Amino acid sequence: MWVRSEYAGELAVLTTWFAALIPWNVTFANLGDGALLFVRFPLFQVRYTFGVPIAAGIAVVDPLTATAFQRGQALELPYRLWTVGAGIFAAALVVSAVYYRREAWAESWPVDPVRLLGTLLLATGVVLAAATYFLLSRGFPGIPIPIGVVFLLLFGVVLLTVDRTE
Repeated sequence: MWVRSEYAGELAVLTTWFAALIPWNVTFANLGDGALLFVRFPLFQVRYTFGVPIAAGIAVVDPLTATAFQRGQALELPYRLWTVGAGIFAAALVVSAVYYRREAWAESWPVDPVRLLGTLLLATGVVLAAATYFLLSRGFPGIPIPIGVVFLLLFGVVLLTVDRTE
């Protein structure tokens, strides 16, 4: 691949951290007399409301709280999937932090940490892609745009195809 073997570890850590900064889903919903903008990152959601009297302003919510709010509703499944994706992504962040701080130890693991991070990012992308599909198919207002899902899938594939021979 285009990444040299000696830089694969740095690429794995940086792509994982970069993925935390990219929203996996952005949705704008026009409600007639108001509008909502949801910007969902892997570990939290920012909701901006415009012209909606009962929910004005900005709200930041984690996946567990958002899922609890949707309990018993048609949108519970996509929010549960987001929670699963957030858990997988949190594991990737922990692995990347350990890999960054203790590279030699991580390189001695029975599994290659670059491949492990690639697998975790790819799995996160697949789960969040399913969540996006279910948001779209279950009547969520607006069209969810899966910006970060594309990056998660791309990063996962790149890390899984890096040549690790030295």
